[in-house]
Amino acid sequence: MEIKDLKSLVRYNPEKMAKIPVFESEKLFFDLYALLPGQAQKAHAHEGSDKIYYVLEGEVVVRIGEEEALLAPGMAAIARSGEAHGVRNESANPALLLVVMAPRP
Repeated sequence: MEIKDLKSLVRYNPEKMAKIPVFESEKLFFDLYALLPGQAQKAHAHEGSDKIYYVLEGEVVVRIGEEEALLAPGMAAIARSGEAHGVRNESANPALLLVVMAPRP
């Protein structure tokens, strides 16, 4: 059995958004994304894979396709296969997300 304490894995990188692997397999990945104010993940797409963003702490603006929305803790959004997606932290506080993608690209 694999168990991880997510809080102990969290780290912020002043240079760019931190992608922190938690679990991965041939079929999916489960990561933490840690964004300081002003940091972002550029919009991109994955053919054949869906991605879910779930906010643990802070707030982020998520872009999926041509739409944008502000996500707060407890909120989630899905980017389906082929949809351009990305996130950015426009707030004054750090943001922490759980990100799951399946199948793994």
